[in-house]
Amino acid sequence: MSCWKTAFAVAFTFYFAQTVVSAEQPGTTKIKIEETEKFGAYFSDATGQALYLSTADKQGKGRTKAESNCYDACAKAWPPLLTKEKPSASSKRVQESLLGTIKRKDGATQVTYNGWPLYYFVKDKGKGEATGQDVHSFGGEWYLLQPQGTKVTEK
Repeated sequence: MSCWKTAFAVAFTFYFAQTVVSAEQPGTTKIKIEETEKFGAYFSDATGQALYLSTADKQGKGRTKAESNCYDACAKAWPPLLTKEKPSASSKRVQESLLGTIKRKDGATQVTYNGWPLYYFVKDKGKGEATGQDVHSFGGEWYLLQPQGTKVTEK
């Protein structure tokens, strides 16, 4: 019986997090900077939820378009930052010229920075949490993103 309860709790958590976190942002999607002693400066959404890049994705550079490789089970654990509008910076440290979007294979529009598609991590529950840093899963490594558009390395 407890096995069923655990399975239900896990399934509910993933479903709920996917529904809430990856929902398209109303209006303009704002990107800002959070800062901690452990990681330094990194990107978050307007509510302070950490944003990540995946090394399994293709970074867009020049004429090469960014490409997300995170779908299905991956997108449940790492929900993409989706938008209906052009993303914008809510901090002077975010370079507007590096903000962009890509069209995902599932038809949704995902926010990018410096050519990297951006994601949440389902285990982060609020502002200042960054438990997905340097996690290895779904064929890649996951990192917070610095204002320069590169991965965060721990201090």
